[in-house]
Amino acid sequence: MSRRTALLVSLLIALAGLSACGGDSGSGNATASRPRLPATECGTYNGQGCAPASRRVDLQRPSFSNSTQIDNPLFPISGLHSALLLGHVDGKPFRTETTLLPGIQTVRWRGEDVKVRVSQYVAYLDRRLEEVALDRYAQADDGSVWYFGEDVFDYRNGTVALTEGTWLAGREGPAAMIMPAKPKVGDVFRTENAPGIVFEEVTVKEVGRTLDGPVGPIEGGMVGEELHSDGTHEDKLFAPGYGEFRTAGGGDLEALAMAVPANALSGPPPAELQSMLRAAEGILESARLHDWEEASATLRRMNGSWKTVRATKQPRMVVARLDVAMAALRRAVVDRQAGPTTQAAIDVGQSVTDLELRHVPPSAVDAERFHLWTQQLRVDAAAKDLGAVTGDVAALEWIRDRIAHTLGDAGGREIDARLRELRAATDARNLPAAADHAARLAARLRTLAR
Repeated sequence: MSRRTALLVSLLIALAGLSACGGDSGSGNATASRPRLPATECGTYNGQGCAPASRRVDLQRPSFSNSTQIDNPLFPISGLHSALLLGHVDGKPFRTETTLLPGIQTVRWRGEDVKVRVSQYVAYLDRRLEEVALDRYAQADDGSVWYFGEDVFDYRNGTVALTEGTWLAGREGPAAMIMPAKPKVGDVFRTENAPGIVFEEVTVKEVGRTLDGPVGPIEGGMVGEELHSDGTHEDKLFAPGYGEFRTAGGGDLEALAMAVPANALSGPPPAELQSMLRAAEGILESARLHDWEEASATLRRMNGSWKTVRATKQPRMVVARLDVAMAALRRAVVDRQAGPTTQAAIDVGQSVTDLELRHVPPSAVDAERFHLWTQQLRVDAAAKDLGAVTGDVAALEWIRDRIAHTLGDAGGREIDARLRELRAATDARNLPAAADHAARLAARLRTLAR
């Protein structure tokens, strides 16, 4: 799904023992093999603006015999291991990471236990944790993909402020079609259909469009016009191998910058990328020690590496963000400003790590992202920003869920214990202790992740 806060309305998944939802029969042409689902009312605030039931393609009740093999080209969750979306919201840089989590969950809907895959959505606005959601998907036997609910956590000042928008199929409403098997122009389907909680209806406007992808054109894209609860509309683009590709509205933008395996490359990362990552860490430490001669020398080497990498074909949105971070780092080192230098070095490291996603497993990239967030926490602790530190801890806790399966039982328990110590220090408002815990946590994770 796209940006949740304001556009789409998650740790506990209580999936067992939930009752099936019911309703009156809907209108339309019934089939002998599959019963119809209820059409239900229009979920906009004024109850108007929805397409007639005769145009909807989500009213035939689906069957789910192999539901976790989600390979619909326009919504290939089973094969979408990790995706990065970049953009801007309210004039601030926006970033989304989506990750397919290991394991399978079960949701009971209309008397049937349906196995679902869970995708973790984490959104950051201006470097701060903004929203997390756990999305549940299943593919029907006809190839359509269905949305079985989400757990939503909206963050404010580092803590969960709202869980509005959380819903589960069979509890708040029915499962919702997120993508038809073979969408056609004029098809209508509801991607969320729990009026009063969440509601979205999509009308297919175009199929077969060629889209401007991260590293080149992508054929076979789809454009859908989405109707929201408040009656507003926005266009969404979907691309084969990527799923939801681009959302724009009200001056905001969220666009897919890279995904794997679609943009994966064989072989190890270029040596220059690894050199840049080491250089960013070196500058970070040099700035903390106010060793500006060393920082300047390291930056010169980093500039050469970036020039080499930039001459190759790389995802353009990541390159643009890395250009901004590199420029900020140069200014900060020249001005000998410790705070801006450490922040810019972290920003550079983040974008370099994004580029490495094309070459290494997502879990390895997430381990590096975990390390970078420990460094962000140390920067925020030095600035005495309790809200930022609190959010940094939450970001680490969520990334932990992506990499836990790679650490082994003992390693996972140790990281969990260290995270609890970090959380306790933060809750006690002891920022120096939190920074110390973060530094030790980073060192230990790198040892375990080798």
